[in-house]
Amino acid sequence: MVHLRLAFTAVLMCLIFITHAQKAVVKTDLLTDVTLTPNIGVEVGIAPKWTVELRGQLNAWSVNNHDWRHWMVQPEVRYWFCRRFAGHFVGMHALGGEYNFGNIKNNINFLGSDLSKLTDYRYQGWAAGAGVAYGYTWILNRRWSFEATIGFGWIYTRFDTFECRDCGKRIDRNRPHNYVGPTKAALNIIYAF
Repeated sequence: MVHLRLAFTAVLMCLIFITHAQKAVVKTDLLTDVTLTPNIGVEVGIAPKWTVELRGQLNAWSVNNHDWRHWMVQPEVRYWFCRRFAGHFVGMHALGGEYNFGNIKNNINFLGSDLSKLTDYRYQGWAAGAGVAYGYTWILNRRWSFEATIGFGWIYTRFDTFECRDCGKRIDRNRPHNYVGPTKAALNIIYAF
């Protein structure tokens, strides 16, 4: 237990040192904002061309009787081709979270995921995955930047299916699903410290 506390303290001190020694930014994704999902990302420089980002989002409510409730975290390590926080970058990310989706009318069938079933059924489960990303950051001024990024990868999920949004009985339990395709798309507004 003492070793665990010492290790935790050492990691915390290193993170504090890195934050003060290197540039750090906070960001929000405008695409996620459109879905009324609060989100925030923090990115810290760890070497001249390397950064680490941690972003999260939480939507804990229904809008107009449509469920898009979820939480998700997505860490990413990035390599910048010129200098960090400017220009082209590539990254590797992981993601994980839980969801409760339903009563969303649509006709979307995308890469083996039939989202049209969200019209009549509710799905509740968890997801985890990983992928690679490419992006570009435009510096607007000393403090503000704009970033576009897209990622592709794999997501594994397990979920329960319910007949209707609130009252339906469970009709399927712990069903697995594998998804391969886009795992990330963002248009970020960034503030640098």
